[in-house]
Amino acid sequence: MSETSGKEQGYRPAGINTDQHEHGVHGQIARLARRLHGTAGAAGVSDPMVVLSEVTRTAVDVLPGVDHAGITLVRRAARGDRPAALESTAATGPIPELVDKLQHDCGEGPCFDAVWMHQTNRIDDLWTETRWPRFVSAVRGSTAVRSVLSIQLFVTDQELGALNLYSDEVSVFDAVAEDLATNLATHAAIALSTARRSDQFRSALASRDILGQAKGILMERYGIDALAAFDLLRRLSQETNTPVTELAHKLVEVDDAT
Repeated sequence: MSETSGKEQGYRPAGINTDQHEHGVHGQIARLARRLHGTAGAAGVSDPMVVLSEVTRTAVDVLPGVDHAGITLVRRAARGDRPAALESTAATGPIPELVDKLQHDCGEGPCFDAVWMHQTNRIDDLWTETRWPRFVSAVRGSTAVRSVLSIQLFVTDQELGALNLYSDEVSVFDAVAEDLATNLATHAAIALSTARRSDQFRSALASRDILGQAKGILMERYGIDALAAFDLLRRLSQETNTPVTELAHKLVEVDDAT
């Protein structure tokens, strides 16, 4: 089965005009995008996991026929290396986590390929699917899922993942559904990247503050200037094979306790 083959008339809620329905879905995705991009890293949505949970909930709420959604994240040590395991996150229920576990156990599946091969994978019917035979057999024996759509998330060179959508109905994901899901996945990737950068920025500010406190303690205790205090921390770091920020944390904690 090709990646884009299958039933061209996908799931549509009864009694809803197709154009009106698609306009409504696009509008809801656009509102989610404004909320994520406007608040990611700020007080509203500072946690990357909150960003991902917003995306999966929206997928189930607004994309036609989607019963379950989850995001799989992976980290790799070097470009091109595959990880030992995948991290299942932001699942809307137990099904996405179970499917991720089955993919990991079987060593194959649409999410694996979506993550590592820069593509979208679609299964119209698990009962007729011929790709990933071990995975397909395992899912059929463990869940009521019939249709699957996995779309790669582009985050960073070292962190990749996929937005995974599942339906208990056959042939839910047509070309229109793929376009809507890809649009949602794109916003998810951008928002996640923004939230990650915000986390790194806050971490850097916190580290700088701790270093400043540690230097102040050393300056007061030993009557040295800021440069000498930092050099002392650096030397201790080299001698003990301990990161400078970790030493600074310990020094501040000990000083607070006295």
